[in-house]
Amino acid sequence: MDYVAVYLEIISENEASVHCNFKLVHQDTGRSLSVSSPQMVFNEKFTYWGLPEFMKKSDLVARGYLKDDCLEIECDLTVIKVGEIDVPPPDLLRNLGDLLESQVGVDVTFNVKEEAFHAHRIVLAARSPVLMAQLYGPLDDKRKRSVVVEDMAPRVFKTLRMLHFVYKDCLPAMDDLDGSEYEEMGKHLLVAADRYGMERMKLMCESILCNRLSVETVAATLVLADQHHCGKLKDACIRFIESSNRMDNVAASQGYENLKRACPVLTAELWEKSAKSRKL
Repeated sequence: MDYVAVYLEIISENEASVHCNFKLVHQDTGRSLSVSSPQMVFNEKFTYWGLPEFMKKSDLVARGYLKDDCLEIECDLTVIKVGEIDVPPPDLLRNLGDLLESQVGVDVTFNVKEEAFHAHRIVLAARSPVLMAQLYGPLDDKRKRSVVVEDMAPRVFKTLRMLHFVYKDCLPAMDDLDGSEYEEMGKHLLVAADRYGMERMKLMCESILCNRLSVETVAATLVLADQHHCGKLKDACIRFIESSNRMDNVAASQGYENLKRACPVLTAELWEKSAKSRKL
C-alpha cells in the first residue's frame, strides 16, 4: 500500500461529538506536527470514522516521520457527549393543578345546592364530553357560565374533589379514610365519572371497588355496576359470588334485598348458576 490509513472507533453506546487533532511525531527529534483536525459525530449508525489515505508513505519517509516501517501519531481528542442534558418530567398537570388552586381566570361555576365551586370551562370541556356538549354544544348558550349539579350535597362534592381529577388526572389522596369511607368515596366518584363521561376515572373507581369486594358489600357493588354500565366491575362481582359457593352468604347480607329489587333477572341467573354448581 502507498498510503497510511487512520481510523477512530467509539467503543461506548453513547452518542458523542468528537474533535480530533492528528499529529505526526518525528522519529529523530521527537517534535510533533499537526496535520489534520477533523470533527465527526459518533452514534449507533456511525461507530467509526477514518482516512484510508491519510498520508503517502514516501512523503513520511522523506520527512523523517516513517522509519524502520514505524510511525508514531499523537491524537488529541475533545469529546462532547450528546443527550446528557437532564430534562425534568412533564409538569403540565402540576401547572393545571396550580391554575385550579389559584382560581386565576375561572369562568364557570358548579352550583351544588347553596354552594359554588369555580373552574375553567375550556379545561372542563377538554376532559369531559358531557361538559363539552353542555358548555360548547351547538344548541347551548355560548355565554353559559354555570353547571348545576343535582342529587349531590355540597359536602360530598367538596369531599370528592372531582375537579382534582379533572385538572390533575389522578384521584385525590384518601389516606385519612377508613375502609368503609374509602369504599364509599369510590362509589361516589364512580357515579360522578359516569355522569360526566370520564372513562379513565370510572375505571379507576371500578378497580378500587373490585379490590374491596366482600360477602357484605358485593351485592351493593353489583347493583352499582349494573346501574352505571361498569362491565368489568360487574363481571368481577359475579365471579366473586360464584367462587367458593358464596351465594348463600351473599343472600344473607344487607345489600341482597336491594339487588333483588334492582336486578331481578341477574339475581335469578346467579341463583341458577349457584344451583348448577352445587350439583356438580
